[in-house]
Formats: sequence, structure tokens, C-alpha cells
Amino acid sequence: MNDSNKDDKISLQAQMFANRLQKRFRHLKKWAQRTGAGAFRLYDRDIPEVPLVIDYYGDSALHGEAALCGALYKRPYEKDDSDEEHWLSAMKDSACAALGIEPLRVFLKQRQKQRGESQYEKMGTERFTQIVSEGGLAFKVNLSDYLDTGLFPDRRLLRAMIRGESSGKKVLNLFSYTGSFSVYAAAGGAAQTDSVDLSNTYLSWARENFSLNGFSASLLQQWDFFSIGNSAGNQVENKSVNRLIRADVLVFLEKAAAAKSRWDIIILDPPSFSNSKKMTDNFDLQRDIKELLGKCSLLLAPGGKIYLSVNTRRSVITAVELETELRSQSTAKTENVRVTDISEKIIDEDFKGKKTPKAFLVTL
Repeated sequence: MNDSNKDDKISLQAQMFANRLQKRFRHLKKWAQRTGAGAFRLYDRDIPEVPLVIDYYGDSALHGEAALCGALYKRPYEKDDSDEEHWLSAMKDSACAALGIEPLRVFLKQRQKQRGESQYEKMGTERFTQIVSEGGLAFKVNLSDYLDTGLFPDRRLLRAMIRGESSGKKVLNLFSYTGSFSVYAAAGGAAQTDSVDLSNTYLSWARENFSLNGFSASLLQQWDFFSIGNSAGNQVENKSVNRLIRADVLVFLEKAAAAKSRWDIIILDPPSFSNSKKMTDNFDLQRDIKELLGKCSLLLAPGGKIYLSVNTRRSVITAVELETELRSQSTAKTENVRVTDISEKIIDEDFKGKKTPKAFLVTL
């Protein structure tokens, strides 16, 4: 294909892309304003020739101008790097023109199959951060430096579900990332939130998110947590006691079981894979999820619940399989276990018709 034909093709794709963005934005804007969704999925490979995913970050007067952040999924065929860069620049210009957003506020990255820590490693040093609203709460997002921004819009209704269940409860958030589930639990009146992650960067980020919403949170090493005991004491002025614990989740679960620690709600939101050098062993979601759920069940207080988020669209795990596996572990905790697929209940307006990661509710 000669350069003229290439440019004509790109121009046509850019126009199709712009039209789709404008149509989706008109559809979602009023819903987002009504529901308080400051960040939402605007485009997800709607046009096969434009394999992008784009999230919109709101333009409220309190939190500044709008921005876009997204990624180009790896194509199923080879494409010259310079051609890809030219194509991506054209799509970016098209998005800016369609939505009236400054080019400096649009961030497009390359998304491929991720293994290990690469999904969470820093990609740049631009440091473009913004505060976005969601459900009356505020969260910091970083649109420039990482593949993921710190807030997953497809888990929005799951966060709201947990807030509605958290009043007076002790909540454990495993693989807590930037702490959004924990902040929602605190906002729902949780007596205590404990957030476990191995990254100092994300624990500090989570602390900022707590602070943005008027909550304090303390940073602890794993040994500090177990030396002071699981109970954080009484709530102060009707606010949660919030602790951010730096630990390998797999080691933490073993120590928590030995200490007979108990929580009313456990949020299990693991990566699909991790081989971090900080961990004692690698983690593979498909391979390890059933064993991980069994270990979590040992930490549930009577009547407790586990919310499991499966962060891969290719998962073939079913509720029946999880329930059967847990019952086969033959512990008093799991003999009456119930696992319910709640994936359909947490699909919000911006994800209707899209394939999203599964979610399950486990009760004992």
C-alpha cells in the first residue's frame, strides 16, 4: 500500500473513531453526572480497525479539566513501529478534536499480555496525576506513569456493594493496590480496614486516597501488625481504624491463620500473575485461586463474606468449580460454603455489552 492510500485509510479510521467517541460521550455524560462516576470507560475496541481502550476522567470544577487515558492493544499482525506511531498520533488528534481535550491531557500506551510485575512497573516520569470523583468519594489517578491508573472503572459497582455491606465490620483487603476498596469500606462505616500489599508505592498512594476522603490510615510492616494484634480497638468519632500493611499476601495469610485473626469481610482482588522478587513464591491466578480462597475462608468470622475479583477476561473459573473445590478441602469452615457468581450484578452502564472480569461472593 502506498503512502497516499495509507493516509486515506488512517483518515477514514480517525473519522470513524471520532464519531464513535462523540456518540458514546453523549450517551454516558448524563449518566455519569447523575451517578457520580467521574471516571468511566468511553471506548473499548468498538471498531475492529481501531483496537484502543479509552477511559474518560472527568472535568468537574473541583477537580480540573477532563483527560483521556487509554491503550493500544497488540494487533494480531505485525505493524511497522513508525507506522504504528503515526497511526496512534492520528487517533490521538482525532480524540482531542472530537471531545475538545488538550493533547497534553491525552495518554495512550501499549497494552500487551502482562507477566509478573510489568503491569505495575513505572513506564515514564511525566507524573500527570488528577483527582477524580466516584460515588461521592475522591481518588488520585496517575494517567502518565503506569499502564493502570490506580482506579479500575469496571469494579465501580463492586466497590459500592462493599460499601453497603461494611457498616460496623472488620474488613481485610488483599492485594489492595491503591486502596479504593478499603476507602469505600471506611466510607460505609467499617469499624476497621486492613489493606495488604507488597508495594510501598501503592500503600503510600492508598494512604493519600484515605486522606482525600477525610480518613487517617497508618502504615505498618507485617511484624508490627501481628505484634499489636488483629484488633485495632474502638472506632474514634465514628471513623474507621485503617491500617496499610506491607506484606506478601501469601505469607500474611499463613501468619493470620496461626494468630487466629478474623475478619467479617475479605476482599480478594489478586493480579492474574506475579513473580515479584519481593515475594517468597510466584503467584498464578488460574493455578492458585482455589487454594488462596481456602486460606481466606479460615480467616472469616461467623457469617463472613469473601468478595473475589478475578482480574482476567480469559478466566474459565465457575462458581460451581470454586464451591466444589472449597468443600473438598473438608474443613468445618467450608462444608456449607456457597459461591455465587455476581459478575452480572456489577456491570455498570459504561460496560454493558462488554466482556469484563468475573466476580464471586463466597459465604460460609
